[in-house]
Amino acid sequence: MTVFTPYRLRRLRRSATQIAVIGIAVGLLAVVGLTVRNGFAARGVDFSFAFLLAPAGFEISEGKTLTADGFASFASAMTNTQALVAGLSNTIKVAITAIALSTVIGVMLGVSRLSTNWLIRKLAFGAIEFLRNTPLLIQLTFWYVAVVLKLPGIREAQQFWGAVISQQGIWLPRPMLSDGPGLWIAFLAVLIGLAALFPAFRAWRAWAGGMAVVLFMVAILVGFRIFFDYPEVGRFRAEGGFAISPEFTALLIAMTVNSAAYIGEIVRGAIEALPRGQWEAAEAIGLSRRHVLGDVVLPQVLRVVMPSFGNQYISLTKNTSLGIAIGFPDLFNVYGTVSNQTGRSLEGVILAMGIYLVLSWIISLAVNLVNRRLKIPGVR
Repeated sequence: MTVFTPYRLRRLRRSATQIAVIGIAVGLLAVVGLTVRNGFAARGVDFSFAFLLAPAGFEISEGKTLTADGFASFASAMTNTQALVAGLSNTIKVAITAIALSTVIGVMLGVSRLSTNWLIRKLAFGAIEFLRNTPLLIQLTFWYVAVVLKLPGIREAQQFWGAVISQQGIWLPRPMLSDGPGLWIAFLAVLIGLAALFPAFRAWRAWAGGMAVVLFMVAILVGFRIFFDYPEVGRFRAEGGFAISPEFTALLIAMTVNSAAYIGEIVRGAIEALPRGQWEAAEAIGLSRRHVLGDVVLPQVLRVVMPSFGNQYISLTKNTSLGIAIGFPDLFNVYGTVSNQTGRSLEGVILAMGIYLVLSWIISLAVNLVNRRLKIPGVR
């Protein structure tokens, strides 16, 4: 005979409540789905994703998509699925670059907010307050219309260290690797060096580091080298190098500086929340302020701010959809074109929402893994 103790009764009530909530949510989704289906049927329209296999019939200015031969530039004869993949590649490209840059700049801004130098402290405060209190769309428009499009034309383009900067785009020197066995030896050296970073190979770290250096020297001796393909200015555009479109440039700058302002405030708040005794103890043993920040404060702060960083990274990735305002062919922009071409607005928006949801989950997973890696064992 089963005895229902108060503890078991509480567990049963919690389980029943959770099952009821899930059931209600599923029921509501089913009602919405049936309503949409009946509405489509009344108008003689079927709900289908078959349009994804139809030819797109439009061009995309930049972005890579999947083909039978690997990654390639998108062409109008390709399918709508490949068009969405090209848009997704542009979204991921902007998001990853902006996340890396905004993290570095944001940490610098957060530390500058607490600088002992009055001018640096006030400049950081002004920049953060301005960026956080003006709409991101207006900032994006400013960078595109008032900055990028005001650069000189290609014939009068400015050149810095081999880079060409103009309103038609930015061309950077492209690093190239020489062919031959040296390339594979260098690749093996990189793999050994990366493997030495994992805790499982801690005992072999010195040996692996020495082996990686030796392999790099061997690679250089057999002909491995890195050279650069520099862009050359033509009549209408530059040739060679690595090209960055004006739309990508403006969107990247806007996403980076806006997100850096929020990250700066996160870092500033986390530093101020750290007990003052940490600073005093570090200064008591003779550490300079730079060493206190780098060796004592920031390592502790990074363990605290990672969840907030994750939220900001997710927000940044979703905000890349604002690129439609300046014509950047991100996922949302390409979705709009596909929907207009096929008339499949509902299917398209469901697909776009699902993709953004998956991207958010991936970012959350990555941040949680980093947060777990930074966690001190035995400390909750």
